[in-house]
Amino acid sequence: MSVILALLAALFASLTSILAKMGMGNVNSNLATAIRTVIVLIMAYIVVLITGQLHALSQISNKALTFILLSGVSTGLSWLFFFKALALGDVSKVVPIDKSSVVLTILLSILVLGEEAVPNIIAGGALIAIGTFALIGKNEEKKRFTGSHTYIIHAIFGAIFAALTTILAKIGIEDVDSNVATFLRTIVIFIFAWAIVFFQGKHKDMKQISKKSYLFLILSGIATGLSWLCYFAALSIGKASVVAPIDKFSVVITMILGFVILKEKATKNTIIGGIIITIGTVFLIL
Repeated sequence: MSVILALLAALFASLTSILAKMGMGNVNSNLATAIRTVIVLIMAYIVVLITGQLHALSQISNKALTFILLSGVSTGLSWLFFFKALALGDVSKVVPIDKSSVVLTILLSILVLGEEAVPNIIAGGALIAIGTFALIGKNEEKKRFTGSHTYIIHAIFGAIFAALTTILAKIGIEDVDSNVATFLRTIVIFIFAWAIVFFQGKHKDMKQISKKSYLFLILSGIATGLSWLCYFAALSIGKASVVAPIDKFSVVITMILGFVILKEKATKNTIIGGIIITIGTVFLIL
């Protein structure tokens, strides 16, 4: 069941990136992130309400609450870096770099959570790392600090915080309903995202956002909410070192959608990197 939930999370995660890219346009990345958190928070609350888990909020231990909240902060940071990278670079290049967080997740799962370091997981993680470097390419690596290629740095930081999110969440939701944990994390991200928007004064730009951009950002938020619900449900019943890699298969779907829908250029490095990452993901699922 955890595998099916993780695959569904991957599908919705890929739709999240595509819809967000289509909706951002000239919208500030932090403001776009904040708008999406409104939708995710509403969805998370509705799910908790429907499942009758509101009473569980008062029963959460201090330890679990602390790790869940830290996971929310880590997610907020990951989002800010990821959507900034998405605003600057092609989705077919940003997403694979961001999803390379699976390598760090595997290492932390073994070192922190004490999960077994089986050969296929090690091999899969190594292939994903190689695929990510192949995708960036030598020319991209040389120009990573130039204005047009700073998306690489943002995507890398997004990946680091994404890995921390999974580990912190796994520790925090061991004895907590996954829907309740998702709701609590979303509250933290909501506050975090909007605090940054108001600090930057970007909330004044909301009136200038087109109806089309709002539509795609809302749809992206819905996709994110569905992805989270599936992902953390899978994480609550499965191993982080298995669930996270399956979820990261969204990189393949996203790259294909990026080429087909967004008409992004399929370079040699992108294709080779995507193939290697796909093989690495298969290794991790086996």
